[in-house]
Amino acid sequence: MQEVILAVLAGLIVGFVFALVKLPIPAPPALPGIMGIFGIYFGYKLFQFVSGYFG
Repeated sequence: MQEVILAVLAGLIVGFVFALVKLPIPAPPALPGIMGIFGIYFGYKLFQFVSGYFG
């Protein structure tokens, strides 16, 4: 849970600083970006499962 809180805090700070210096948000559009993150996470977990099962 501590990692989640720290990740959200880091994201808030980065978003604030980017808005402060008037730069675009360093992230893809909301839904595609979130789906990409889920895809990366589940792909990683799938590899761990498959490599543990067959390895």
